[in-house]
Amino acid sequence: MQTAEIRGRWLDFFADRGHTVVPSASLVSDDPTLLFTVAGMVPFVPYLTGLVPPPYPRATSVQKCIRTNDIEEVGKTPRHGTFFQMNGNFSFGDYFKEEAIGYAWELLTSSDADGGYGFAEKDLWVTVYEDDDEAFRYWRALGLPEHRIQRLGMDSNYWSTGQPGPAGPCSEIFFDRGPAYGIDGGPATDDDRYVEIWNLVFMQYLRGEGTSKNDFVILGDLPKKNIDTGMGLERVAFLKQGVQNMYEIDQVRPVLDRAAELSGRRYGAVHDDDVRMRIVADHVRSSLMLMSDGVMPSNEGRGYILRRLMRRSVRAMRLLGVDAATFPELFPASRDAMAGAYPEIKADYARISQAAYAEEETFLRTLASGSAVLDLAVAKTKKADKVVLPGDTAFLLHDTYGFPIEITLEMAEEAGLSVNREAFDTLMAKQRAMAKADAKAKKTHLADLSVYSAFRAAGETVFTGYDALQTESSVLGIIVNGLSVDRAVSGDIAEVILAETALYAESGGQEADAGLIVGTGYELEVLDVQKPVKGLISHKVQVRTGEVGVGDSATSVVDPDWRRGARQAHSGTHVLHAALRQVLGPNAHQSGSYNKAGFFRLDFSWNQALSPATRSEIEEISNNAIRDNLPVLTRELPLAEAKALGAMALFSEKYGDRVRVVDIGGPWSRELCAGTHVASSAEIGMINLVSEGSVGSTNRRVESLVGLEAFRDLAAERALVSQLTSHLKTPREQLPERINELVQSLKTAEKKIAAFEARALSDRVPALVASAKLAGSVNVVAEQVGTLGSADDLRMLVTATRTQLGSTPAVVALAAVVADKPVVIVATNPAAREAGQRAGALAKQVAGILGGGGGGKDDLAQGGGTDAAAIPNALAAVRSAVAG
Repeated sequence: MQTAEIRGRWLDFFADRGHTVVPSASLVSDDPTLLFTVAGMVPFVPYLTGLVPPPYPRATSVQKCIRTNDIEEVGKTPRHGTFFQMNGNFSFGDYFKEEAIGYAWELLTSSDADGGYGFAEKDLWVTVYEDDDEAFRYWRALGLPEHRIQRLGMDSNYWSTGQPGPAGPCSEIFFDRGPAYGIDGGPATDDDRYVEIWNLVFMQYLRGEGTSKNDFVILGDLPKKNIDTGMGLERVAFLKQGVQNMYEIDQVRPVLDRAAELSGRRYGAVHDDDVRMRIVADHVRSSLMLMSDGVMPSNEGRGYILRRLMRRSVRAMRLLGVDAATFPELFPASRDAMAGAYPEIKADYARISQAAYAEEETFLRTLASGSAVLDLAVAKTKKADKVVLPGDTAFLLHDTYGFPIEITLEMAEEAGLSVNREAFDTLMAKQRAMAKADAKAKKTHLADLSVYSAFRAAGETVFTGYDALQTESSVLGIIVNGLSVDRAVSGDIAEVILAETALYAESGGQEADAGLIVGTGYELEVLDVQKPVKGLISHKVQVRTGEVGVGDSATSVVDPDWRRGARQAHSGTHVLHAALRQVLGPNAHQSGSYNKAGFFRLDFSWNQALSPATRSEIEEISNNAIRDNLPVLTRELPLAEAKALGAMALFSEKYGDRVRVVDIGGPWSRELCAGTHVASSAEIGMINLVSEGSVGSTNRRVESLVGLEAFRDLAAERALVSQLTSHLKTPREQLPERINELVQSLKTAEKKIAAFEARALSDRVPALVASAKLAGSVNVVAEQVGTLGSADDLRMLVTATRTQLGSTPAVVALAAVVADKPVVIVATNPAAREAGQRAGALAKQVAGILGGGGGGKDDLAQGGGTDAAAIPNALAAVRSAVAG
């Protein structure tokens, strides 16, 4: 049974039983505490927790998921994958345990001909929470033998978020692969013989605070009992397809086979090679799916996870003996395997492949530069007669160069060294702890959204700002310090919830509106406007005068100048995006934006700098579109219809069933967008492209001023040009040539000055040589040479003096004031070093007297400090140290 058929049977089964089929959400999660959608339930969390009223009583989905916490297990077990698809059915206070258990058993054990999966009942085991007699009873009622229903503890069969909120027991269904795969004893043995295929979570309790996953207080029953179940699509696929693991199913195996072909190695011949091929198959598919949802490789957040997956793929191919680029072969294999379930992959493959291939080429270069660093570290370790490479070196390679530790281990072993893995792991653990603490802090800050649930239950906030700058409404709620209160008084910072508002909440890259909320006897300054939960708008305000209470009438007032500028900027973003795509082609896809009154920036997928000519062309097309006064049309359409019309959906945004489409000049610029816009393009005024640069190996960023701000910037440039023409007495059109002449003249003068200064320094060498005095058997020159322009000048004096002193033992220590601070440089010749004199040790001693630090090699070293008055004492110390 192919994966697509398993997916289709699931959706058909639950649709026939009254479930709304919900399309998969993006891998990029809405939840601010998560980087990715890590489970099938994630898109439904607001409904399961009661934060947002569910739009349907029961639902089903096949959700794309990414989970990388077990990344080291990928390829080693039959079931661990970073990308997986979770089949889920959900009930929001509708049905509960008996029906959920019945549905699961029916679908699993019904015959293929009847639309089920055809599992033999004798091969299925079930676990329940140790005290859940109700679930046990329902399983027995279906005819499951008592010995194949195992009771387990909270570690295995109790669910909660880890924080106060919904909780409850769960029941898991396992497939027994048979005695050839492990020991008898059922799932309680935790053996790979028993594969978990379905988990049924019964959300029936409200839990309180606790000290651990298994230690918390149950506060009581939930007002509505919910069902959240998940069946692993890949796990069922490998069982139904008769293969050994998830890497061999129809959606993954083609990449594994291509990796085998490229490496010239046979899958199934060598265990370590098999693991590497499975890693490649899994990680390439995961990377493809992440990129199809708009994630791009970077050094932080989601992009860092993607980059790690891609680099682990390259590393695995390298360990298979392939040093050349392989993504142009591997990614198309994954595309063809996945496009049947996700057609958008094929439609967007040009953009995905451009970024993926560039990332691989970048990492191959990184491997080359990192190898050079590792080679130096290996040589240094061997020179010190050691056999263990320091852990901090391995960590540097990992953290700075993106070297997986496995590559460092492999290359060190080839050089006859081991790696201090314990020190490396300690540094990694410290880094993870810092990241975990940061994530926990963010989670704690954002975790408790329950304060908004009562307001959201009253309905969605109505946004009137598309058509009005003022709206009369009433105060539904006031929040101060995270708590719902009845009123706020003068000076308070509070959140105010209104039934309707004209103030735009930050979203879609557009900054929140500025403005006021006013009512009888009070005035509130709006500091920010946000959407803390879906469908609810919250205004952060400072009470300027009076006091405001729940139930008071309120008028939201938008600052008209701010809104005008914001509309210009947001429409300007759309215009520039269209111009970019007109010039660069459809692969130049927006990956992020930010706009506020007078300014916008736009990130787009592209892997090379724009030439000045290209920038000018894009800017001209944009301003031509403004000049042509193109009509701006906004309309609401079903999502499918909008996409069919060619409206561009941006990856960072989430869309409902109905969407707002913004056209500028018809199909020339057609995007899904909930932002505020001008009525026609001429209202934008002007676009002035002020910068363009890199924000990663596969993304560029342009920044632009718009409207009056664009004019002011150009006016400032005009004033500057006017000053230059006046001062240089040169017509404007001749300024570039005139300035170039002046620059060349300046460079020529600087060279002459540098040559003169060099001769002047050289003329001082004979006097310095003549000042040499014997200290024991060594000639010592220890002099203060005044103020110099740079340490390089001092170094030239030192080395020239050392040369003139010949082959007899000599130490030269010269001090100067450079940039108002004392600097000393010490040099020794070979004869002095044979006599035991070391420049580094002398420089360190001298620098200490100067109030600083120093050191260097035995032949040449430098030190410095803060106390120039101590230079005579420092030089005297050199003479004393040499004399012994």
